[in-house]
This record gives sequence, structure tokens and C-alpha cells, in this order.
Amino acid sequence: MPIYEFAQTGIVALRETAFGSANFQERRDLQRLLREKVEVIAPDTLVIAEEFGDWEESRRRIDLLAIDRDAKLVVIELKRTEDGGHMDLQAIRYAAMVSTMTFDRAAEVFAAYLAASGRQDVDARATMLEFLGWEEPDEDDSFGQDVRIVLASAEFSKELTTSVLWLIDHTIDIRCVRLKPYALDGRVLVDVQQIIPLPEAQAYQVSIRDKTRKVRGARSGGPDWTRFDVQIDGEKYPSITSVRFVEPSFLVSV
Repeated sequence: MPIYEFAQTGIVALRETAFGSANFQERRDLQRLLREKVEVIAPDTLVIAEEFGDWEESRRRIDLLAIDRDAKLVVIELKRTEDGGHMDLQAIRYAAMVSTMTFDRAAEVFAAYLAASGRQDVDARATMLEFLGWEEPDEDDSFGQDVRIVLASAEFSKELTTSVLWLIDHTIDIRCVRLKPYALDGRVLVDVQQIIPLPEAQAYQVSIRDKTRKVRGARSGGPDWTRFDVQIDGEKYPSITSVRFVEPSFLVSV
């Protein structure tokens, strides 16, 4: 849907453009601007690294790595293209690679990022704790228990959106944010819209995702075919098979 300028002389539709046509580079411009105001595409997140690629046998790098207030890691991938390319596949790889990151390691990564950006005087660990509302790291119960994915692009192909919807259906927390640029008097205006999942349906989809995860967990448990002995009037009948008992080993007397 186009964006309109309501002027005194009438209503004028703004002209759609492309980041490339506006001389916006992916890393030099788009990434640089969004890292300083990441809430535009990922509200309530704190960027802890840029171009993160601290793993062996791989040259791949995460555009922006962040944490949210639920202590989840957030992988943010940016594209200025009109179809998003293969950013969904890249982001899944990155999410798997950082999924074991601890609070202490995240604090080290954040400290390096702050130093590289000229903010050596900022205490990375204290900043993260304040952002999370913690007094001390809650490593065992909270930090990094899940990884979110945010894909931000000028547009997304049908192939990519189909993949994202399938991932959401399989309990992966992933979203697509469209950055649609418009030209106005030599300036670039950007319409920012989260298109998947729709904000109005997001809370509902989260509840469905949580329910699906619990159901699948229960199903994966399967029946408990524990063998136990039943004793009736002193006679022992071995190898009776049970189905899902709370206690796997016990003696029944009748």
C-alpha cells in the first residue's frame, strides 16, 4: 500500500524507491543506522555485537547480535534487496551457532563491541544486568534458553515467507520486518512494518506455539512400558506390562 503526502494543494503518493537507488549500502548505511536505533525493527533489545562470527571453521557473520528483556539471544539479519535472498537459512545457522552462549561469554562479546565503538568506559556486564533487571546472572534458569530471529529487508520473496510461516508453526520465534523506502525531495523515508507475524496476531500465535510445544513434548515421551511383577495371594506373575505409571517399580498385592 503506498504512502501519501497530505499537502495543502492535495494528496500526493510518494514514489517508491530502492535502497540501492538511494545509494544506501547494506553494511555502511543500513546496518550502521539500525544498530544505533535497533528498536525500530526489534523493540526492547540491546545490541551486544556487530558482524559477530566468533566460531571455528566458518567465515559467516551475524549482522547484529542482541539480547531481549526475557534474556533471549536475538539474531538480526539485514538485507537491502527486494526478495530477502536466503537470509532465513543464514539466520537459522547463526541461531544454532550462538544457542550455547552463556551470560559471561555474552558480556565478553559486548565489552569487545563497546571497545570497538569507542565506548571503553561503559561496563558491559553492569549494562546487561541493568537491561535485564537482574542483580546477578541467572544462568541456569534464564539466560540464553532460546534464540529469536529478526529478518529485516526491503521485501521478502514468497519462498522466504512460506519458510518463515512453517518455522513459526514449528515453534521457532522468527519474524519478518519490511523496510520499504520512499523518495521525497531528495530524502529517503522508510515505512517499517512487521509483516510476519502480524502484530495483532502475535500474542495469539505465541500462545499457540507454547501449547504446540507442550503437546509435542508430551507425545515424544511415549508410553512407559516398564515391566513389573504382580503378586496375588502369594503367587508371583512376572513380566506384566504397564502403561505410563508414575512410579516405574512397585509391588501390588491383591
